[in-house]
Amino acid sequence: MRSSRAKVLHDLLGRPMIAYPIELGLALRADPIVAVLGHQRTAVEAALGARLGTSGVVVVEQTEQRGTAHALRVALPALRGARGILLVLYGDVPLLRRETLSALVAAARRTGGLALVTTMPPDPTGYGRIVRDARGQVTAVVEHKDATVEQRAIGEVNAGIYAGPIEFFRRAIPRIAARNAAGEYYLTDIVARAATTVGVRAVPADFRDVSGVNDRRQLVDAEAILRTRVNARWMSHATLRDPTSTIIEPDVVVGADVEIGRGVALRGKTRIGRGARIGDGCILVDTDVGADAEVRPYTVATEAVIGAAALVGPFSHLRPGADLGAGAHVGNFVELKKTKLGPGSKANHLAYLGDAIIGRKVNIGAGTITCNYNGYEKTQTIIEDGAFIGSDTQLVAPVRVGSRAVVAAGTTVTADVPPGALAISRTPQTSRSGYADRLAERYTGHHARKRTAGRR
Repeated sequence: MRSSRAKVLHDLLGRPMIAYPIELGLALRADPIVAVLGHQRTAVEAALGARLGTSGVVVVEQTEQRGTAHALRVALPALRGARGILLVLYGDVPLLRRETLSALVAAARRTGGLALVTTMPPDPTGYGRIVRDARGQVTAVVEHKDATVEQRAIGEVNAGIYAGPIEFFRRAIPRIAARNAAGEYYLTDIVARAATTVGVRAVPADFRDVSGVNDRRQLVDAEAILRTRVNARWMSHATLRDPTSTIIEPDVVVGADVEIGRGVALRGKTRIGRGARIGDGCILVDTDVGADAEVRPYTVATEAVIGAAALVGPFSHLRPGADLGAGAHVGNFVELKKTKLGPGSKANHLAYLGDAIIGRKVNIGAGTITCNYNGYEKTQTIIEDGAFIGSDTQLVAPVRVGSRAVVAAGTTVTADVPPGALAISRTPQTSRSGYADRLAERYTGHHARKRTAGRR
């Protein structure tokens, strides 16, 4: 990867790569799950803990990397007492399908032998070849470095994914030796041993599904495949105007009759309610969108709640803690942070509302801001039901505006406004006749009217 990060920590559609095989194991109710980690173990373990919790995965360290069989040998002590089928997966194979693993585990349970995934790559160079006997039974896997010319001509290769009785692995792993060109302990050596003892069954899979990610180009290609899969799932009941430009991460939920525009990114645990419309270029992260809400183009929302039938955007920014009630409106270039905007309330133009509680059917005029930070602490603004806040108003927190109160345009509110009252703080307006002409004469030496005299 040519990166300072471990390969399995590279992001793939909102998840670290290693999360995909582990969460597949969880979906199949594998227990316990053991992750064998070496390079950047601490960072990888922290990432797994952040996603799965402290009890999700047992981590063991492989201090020296001496091959796949050596990794499994390191893992076996953590599986002491475990019974049933052992499933072997890899942290850099994120495209593996649940259907393939279900078939693999079922084959191992049905036969009581070893089951492995095989595939047919466009070019088998570098892969371990599947060797079969005259009856078509798998007898061995031969690594490319150790294969003969005839064996290298075989197109079927080993994907490295296994399932079999854990007792078989316990017996076979200690007997594997490092007698090969690489001087490593190959897990593939157990295939020949299984062929003469418990038997081997092959489960075929599409090459793309079992391909590992080894560089950044393959990372991007893998994400494109995952994105296509996720989008296809939601297109059964939602409209994606341009699926090729739409990013929907795996944990997102999209309701029926939703319409999603071009260039939209739905990330994290975002939820889109039934009948909602998401306009072009919107980016929603960990955001709940209520039924029949409309999020207009180029809105950005993070950890926000958008109520049913609410209207947001275009060009709105909802920061963490923004909470819009049913039917609320947030419009052009309006920013909300840790603010509750009550049902039916509107902030349609050029406003900043931070650390505020705003009641029902409140009107927030253009250019209004809540001054919530004094350089040391953040304090709250409360605007009660039915209040009207005029344009270009500054509300200096902590402050409360009572129900149905009116704040005149251009006012700086520094004290509570009683319910039903008018708050106004302006310098009295005066008009000075002839000012423009005097100003022009001062700077040009000519009276403005003289310069324009006679022009038609």
